[in-house]
Amino acid sequence: MKWNHDFIDLPVIKDQRTPTFTAEEISSMISLAKGQYSLLYALLAGSGLRAEEAFGLQVEDIRGTVIHVRHSLWRGKLYPPKTPAAVREVDLHSSLAEALHNHIGGRTSGFVFQTSAGTPLARSNVLRRSLHKILEKMGREKCGFHAFRRYRVTYLRKQRVPEDLLRFWIGHAPESITDEYSKLKEDVEFRRFTAEQTGLGFHMPIVAPKLPLARNAPILGQAQCAVSA
Repeated sequence: MKWNHDFIDLPVIKDQRTPTFTAEEISSMISLAKGQYSLLYALLAGSGLRAEEAFGLQVEDIRGTVIHVRHSLWRGKLYPPKTPAAVREVDLHSSLAEALHNHIGGRTSGFVFQTSAGTPLARSNVLRRSLHKILEKMGREKCGFHAFRRYRVTYLRKQRVPEDLLRFWIGHAPESITDEYSKLKEDVEFRRFTAEQTGLGFHMPIVAPKLPLARNAPILGQAQCAVSA
């Protein structure tokens, strides 16, 4: 929301700190993270999900190469996403989708990322126990999960992904009447093709794709993995 600062007589805060990560830093974090945290960071950087959306993911939300965002997690409880635009489908690169399915294994319910007791991960615990320690080891100052989201938006723009499709994947509302006319988000085959062609921009462990790809989508070789050509 953009506030009218003159009307409500509040100062405009400029030059706010908005950290992001490079592709090399994300690859390092994935390699340094332990257990499911490695996949969590890959998912945040490769999908642009908000942290509370990733923590609220349930097994039934992952269907093939598509994530169905239906909830946000706040203080251990599930809530509807923050805006109507946040209820969406996010198409994944096949390597990331394959890693998610391997992580889920034979489970048919429950949270995608969970504790040994089956409860969802706590945001503060992941920051304290994993992310901040990794950043310190890398010589970087502490920051939050939103830096992964900024990386994804920047990367998609560099790859010239259509702006209305970018906003759909990220969960932002259309900005113009023209965006409302566009039906790209309904073209599932184009979405899947674009997600596969665009890639992730960072390296992940090599996973041979087993999931069906969209017709005419380029199949990346193992040497390329999830890095865009």
